[in-house]
Amino acid sequence: MKTYIRIVYLTLGLVMSASTAGAGDFDGTRPLLIAVNRVMECTPADGCREVTPASVQLPQFLRIDFAKKAILPGRAADNFPPSAIERTEIVDGKLILQGAEDGYEKMRDGLGWTMAISAESGQVVLTASGDQVAFVVFGAALPQ
Repeated sequence: MKTYIRIVYLTLGLVMSASTAGAGDFDGTRPLLIAVNRVMECTPADGCREVTPASVQLPQFLRIDFAKKAILPGRAADNFPPSAIERTEIVDGKLILQGAEDGYEKMRDGLGWTMAISAESGQVVLTASGDQVAFVVFGAALPQ
C-alpha cells in the first residue's frame, strides 16, 4: 500500500511540476520523464476499456532521449526494448513524436504510434494502432 501511495504522490507531483514548467521544456531539446496515468485499449468486438500499463506491456514510466531519438523505460529494472522516434515536429503548441514498432518475431503485432506533448502543460496523449486494436495512453511529462 505504501508503494501505491508513493506512486500516486509521484504522479501528482509530476502533473503539478509539468503544469508549471516553461514551454521550452517541451520543445524536444531536453530529456523527459513520462508518467503513464491511464491506458485505454479498444477493439471492434469489445469497444474501449481501461487496462493497466503492464497488461499491454507498457512501463509505468517512460524516458524520452531526444539525442538518441528513442523512448526508453523509465526505470532500468523495466525490461522493455526502446522505441525509435522516427519523426518529430512542433504543431500548434504540441511536440509531436511518431514511430512504428514491429513487435515480436513471428507475430503479426506491429503498430504505428503518435505522441503529443503539450508545450504549455506537459500533458501527454499517446495513440497507437495495429490490426484490430488501438490504444490511448494519457500521462504527464517532466523535464529532466
